Order: sequence, then C-alpha cells, then structure tokens
Amino acid sequence: CSETCVSGMILSLLAHFRYEDERILLLIEHLLRQQMADGGWNCELYRGATHASFHTTISVLEGLYEACGFLPDMSGRLEEAASAGREFLLRHALYRSERTGKIVDEKMTRLVFPPRWRYDFLRALDYFQMCHARRDERLTDAVRLLESKRSKDGRWILNAGYPGRTFFEMEKVSQPSRWNTLRALRVLQWWYA
Repeated sequence: CSETCVSGMILSLLAHFRYEDERILLLIEHLLRQQMADGGWNCELYRGATHASFHTTISVLEGLYEACGFLPDMSGRLEEAASAGREFLLRHALYRSERTGKIVDEKMTRLVFPPRWRYDFLRALDYFQMCHARRDERLTDAVRLLESKRSKDGRWILNAGYPGRTFFEMEKVSQPSRWNTLRALRVLQWWYA
C-alpha cells in the first residue's frame, strides 16, 4: 500500500532542494502508476477508491512541478500527468462537486497556512499560478471567492489552523496573514496579467 499524498510531498521537498538520489526516479514512477482514470490521485486507491482526492492530487501536483525543474529530461511525462491532474481540479472548479456544483467541504474555502496535507482553494490557485498554467475560466469562481475574502485593509486573514502538534505559531487565527496575503497577491497578479 502507499500513502500517495505523503509520497507527493516528499517528492516536492527532495526535488525542490535538488537532492541527488536514484530513488527519486522510483518515487516518480510509483506516483505516475498511482494516477487514476479521472486524472487525479487518491491515497485510498489500494483500498478500492474510484474517485481522486483533492488532498492527494494537490500534493502530487506540487511534487511533479518541482520534479520537472529538477529532472528536465522527464518533464514531458511529468507535465502530461500534471495536465490531467489539473484538469481534475478544473472540472471541480477547485472545490465543487462535479455532479452537483455544491461545495465539497467548507474547509476547502478557508484560508490556512501552512496547509500541511490538507487541500484548500488558495493552495490550488497558488499552484496554478506557480506552474504558469493558462488562464481557464473554470477558475473564475475561485478567484472571486479569493477576492471576496480580502479585508478592507487589503490583506487576507488566517481563517483557521489545523489540530496537531505545532512547534511554533507562525500567525494568529483571525488576524491578518502575511503568508495568505502573499499567496493571494501572487494569484491575482497572475490572473489579471
């Protein structure tokens, strides 16, 4: 069995810091084999999952992005897989059910940092701007949601944190967030460029 989202996060870190180890290729091959028919990934595939997970998909997409920069000879295969993963997220307008159009989980519409393993719409938008994805109208709803969360002072707050061990508090919940503001401004600059 595999913890695919953790594998994606590990790939992201190793590739970002250009860690030289032939096992990275094994990790990439494993992630490519784990891709589901709908384009995304799911940690529960080995248990029979038939629909990709937002959480797992974004972790793998971030890993593939970093690997493309680290291993340019593989970028064609990696980009092909990433394109299908992005399409999975786009079909869901980043946080909505593909069938009903309803919000899948309200937690996906909160502004958190750091995201850990959890998915949220700002993390996805930041990924799309990071990889210089083409502007797609299916992102319009998410961009509007981001704009609606901007405070009168021009910043974005930290809506929530996640339970679990924290070694130090980076920012306070319900207060302006430097990290969310930075990510939001990057997204809007990309979107309106």
